[in-house]
Amino acid sequence: MIDVWTWPTPNGHKVHIALEEPGLPYNVIPINIGKGDQFKPEFLAITPNHRIPAIVDTDGPGGKQVELFESGAILLYLSEKTGGRLVPTEPVARYTCLQWLMFQMGGVGPMFGQYNHFANYANDKIPYAIERYTNEVARLHRVLDKRLSEAAYLAGDEYSIADIATFPWIRNPARRNIDLSVYPHVKRWHDAIAARLAVQRGVEVLSENQRKGVMTDAEKEVMFGKTQFAVR
Repeated sequence: MIDVWTWPTPNGHKVHIALEEPGLPYNVIPINIGKGDQFKPEFLAITPNHRIPAIVDTDGPGGKQVELFESGAILLYLSEKTGGRLVPTEPVARYTCLQWLMFQMGGVGPMFGQYNHFANYANDKIPYAIERYTNEVARLHRVLDKRLSEAAYLAGDEYSIADIATFPWIRNPARRNIDLSVYPHVKRWHDAIAARLAVQRGVEVLSENQRKGVMTDAEKEVMFGKTQFAVR
C-alpha cells in the first residue's frame, strides 16, 4: 500500500492520476495546506520542503520502504514500479517524454503558480508582475500548442507521465484568464485526457476540499507568510 500525503492541487492531482492509471492501491492522507498541516512533524519527516505531494511506499525496491517528495520524482518512481508504464520504451520517445516532464516541472508549474499568486492571491496587485506572468502563461500555452500540433501527446504517439504532469495545470483555464479555443491543439489534447476514467477518478480525490471563494488572510499567512520560515 502506498500512502499519499496530498491535497487537491495540480501537483497533488498529478500523483492521484498516476496511481489511478495502473490501478495501484493507495491510501490518501490529507494535508490541508491552508491550515498548516504541511508543517506537522510527521509530514516534515518525509519532506523537508514542506510541500505536497509526498508518498511512502512500504513495498519499495527489494521490499524496502521508499519515501519520496517532488511530484516529478514520484511520477518516475510509479512508472518504474509498474514496469515502466506511462513512459515510452523507444529511446527517443523516452527522452522526449522526460524533456516535456521537465518542461512542466521547470516552466508550466512555476510560471502558472506565479500567475495565480500575483493575479489571485497577492494583497497588492502589482501591474508589472501580473503582466509578466500573464504573458508567460500565454507563451507556454503557445509552446504546448505547437508541440501538440505535431503529435497526439507530448511524448509523441503515447500517453505518458509528461501528459499526466501537465494536464492538471491546464484544467480550469479561466483561472488563468485563458480561452483554450485560442489553442486548438491544446484543447484537443486536454479534452482527450479529461475523458479518461482514471483521470476523472484522480481529480476527484479530496475534491470536496477544493477551495471555493477568496483565500483568507489566515490561509495567506500560512502559505506565503512568516510561518514557513519559522519551521525547522
